[in-house]
Amino acid sequence: MEIDLRQGDFESFFAAPFEAYGARSAYVSPLKSDLKRFVDVNTNPLFADGSSDLAYWTAHRGGRVVGRITAHEHGASNAAFDLRRGYFGYFDVAEDAEAAAALLKAAEAWCRARGLGEICGNFNLTAMQQMGVVTGGFAHAPYTDLVWSPPHIAAFLEQNGYGADFGMTTFEVDLETAAPPVITSKSQAIIDDPAFEFAPITRRTIPARMEEARLILNASFAKNPMFVPVNAQEFHFQAKDMKWVMDPRISAVLHKEGKPAACIICVPDMNPFLKKVRSRMGLSAPWHFLRHRMHNDRAVLIFSGVMPDLQGRGVNPVVLNRVITGAKAAGYKTLGNTWIGDSNGASLAQKAKSGAGKMHRLHLFSKAL
Repeated sequence: MEIDLRQGDFESFFAAPFEAYGARSAYVSPLKSDLKRFVDVNTNPLFADGSSDLAYWTAHRGGRVVGRITAHEHGASNAAFDLRRGYFGYFDVAEDAEAAAALLKAAEAWCRARGLGEICGNFNLTAMQQMGVVTGGFAHAPYTDLVWSPPHIAAFLEQNGYGADFGMTTFEVDLETAAPPVITSKSQAIIDDPAFEFAPITRRTIPARMEEARLILNASFAKNPMFVPVNAQEFHFQAKDMKWVMDPRISAVLHKEGKPAACIICVPDMNPFLKKVRSRMGLSAPWHFLRHRMHNDRAVLIFSGVMPDLQGRGVNPVVLNRVITGAKAAGYKTLGNTWIGDSNGASLAQKAKSGAGKMHRLHLFSKAL
């Protein structure tokens, strides 16, 4: 039976990883409605300018979907870093070498047709969203916003001429044994300074706190590899439903003289819930959601940042101390951390100090076109 490639079939696109990996795999899909709006170029503001676009395909064999892939160009990223790069993402496929090759060739041809000179992935869809291909730690269940892929995905990429680069690691902190960061004299000076105060996080103030988090993100990540400032429309599109799942006890936004100074944004891990409902909001979803809220003891750190003029002054330990203390008091037992690149020595050292354990090893895979 030959491979049949279809373009733009969203129902098959959503179903592909479930069919490819089976119910016992660690894979967890974004909510179906979220995935649909992410890959819709007419609604996702990432593709609002004329320099960005996206297409997606599914691979079918014998009437069954066996894989999927996206190809996209992020014009703002190419302009910022003077690149001619395309990206593949959501590359999920069964142990079917022919299907994997067909999907990758479709993404590569799309990028070539746009005049791009290289392709890189997984990007689902930017460096500030899910990215990477898992190359180690496959047994660990991913937290919200972490990717998971089986070993054959990296192997298929290598077989098709892709090379691994930009290594990353995800982490997990055991909150039952972890101690909050030590408050040094520098950090104590921040605590004692009346110019600094934690902004209230309530259901009513979450939109304002999230906008402040966006400003901190853009300023503190400005020099990070591949980072492109996120405008308000893009940020709030990505975080649309966060206010419904946020737990104010496990995030913190610090102000200095009433202006955003630092933040750590954590959310309860929603993956066990999504796993139960297979990422579909059916009739049983509200019941599963309530049970999840009652029993969930996993949280995930989405990102942390300190305004550049305050970095190195003891601010981050103050914010982290508040978050870890709050998470422990709220009954969370583990705290996951989204990827940290190998080049980010300061963050890696901080994880080592906190006693965080390594979970997944990931890489981007690239190929010249």
